[in-house]
Amino acid sequence: MNTLRQHTPGLLLVLVLALGSLHAATLPWFSQLGLSALTIAIVGGMLLGNTLYPRLATHGHQGVSFAKGQILRLGIILFGFKLTFQDIAAVGISGILIDACVLTSTFALAYWLGRRKLGLDEQSVILIGAGSSICGAAAILATEPVVKAHAEKVAVAVATVVVFGTLAMFLYPLLFALTQALGVSEFAYGVFTGSTVHEVAQAVAAGRAVSELAANSAVITKMIRVMMLAPFLLLLSTWLGRRQQAGSGETRRINIPWFALGFLAMAGFNSLHWLPQAWVSRLIALDNLLLAMAMGALGLTTHFSAIRRAGTKPMLLASALFGWLLVGGTLINSGISYLLHQL
Repeated sequence: MNTLRQHTPGLLLVLVLALGSLHAATLPWFSQLGLSALTIAIVGGMLLGNTLYPRLATHGHQGVSFAKGQILRLGIILFGFKLTFQDIAAVGISGILIDACVLTSTFALAYWLGRRKLGLDEQSVILIGAGSSICGAAAILATEPVVKAHAEKVAVAVATVVVFGTLAMFLYPLLFALTQALGVSEFAYGVFTGSTVHEVAQAVAAGRAVSELAANSAVITKMIRVMMLAPFLLLLSTWLGRRQQAGSGETRRINIPWFALGFLAMAGFNSLHWLPQAWVSRLIALDNLLLAMAMGALGLTTHFSAIRRAGTKPMLLASALFGWLLVGGTLINSGISYLLHQL
């Protein structure tokens, strides 16, 4: 009971913040900008964290820390209910190959450019790379426990995907209008959008700006990218663990992000369609609430001074990755589609 009393103030604070963010995300102004509840939650958390929360931190610290830890992991696990393996079949092998190539090339470019050319710290590079190459804020949230990043670095990474994901949402429909003369179909545009736009909400908005067909193919392709989050986290954790082991010369236990396996298990269970759709909808709503609570908690512990110290390099890295998603994504989409057509 004593532990519960210690956690209650912080949990109530992030719960109120999450509920407000979920409501705000349904308002026309926010939805038209493609701003998800997660983005609104971290911004709201940062505003409170740099004004009112320092006076309450003594009482709210434990509950906020719990939200950043256990609640975040549970949210990632339940995120699997947004997917089914049938989604993969809807776009075929081409969509899977395109997503895999975009993810791999974008993250590799992020690491090389961020570490070798810009001299950014590894945690920031991995977070920005994950957000750009997989699924925006949700990928950053899921990657944070693996790299054990500070809240400020998470906030900076989220800011980059918000800026360039929002830009993509408005730019992509214009690009489609310019390329229609080249015979680009609405379905192909949707696949390109889903494989290169940062956030799920942004991919939906960019697809619907063209047509429902484009939106559907964009969402399915995007969700396949989301499904690749679990193997990405497992590979990342293994790589970091082995490198640390080699550097120290000691045998160390590699930490497996079990929540990533839980995410895959929930997606597999959801593919069986054993639960009524109404239950699945409630689980998805619960998941949205949990992830918004975790994002709000991260915002509460983020200080503007630390973000200012990060400088312009994170934004430079994100801009380079955005350029690659546009140009490289076009080459990957057209190249794989051409090769499979020849076969």
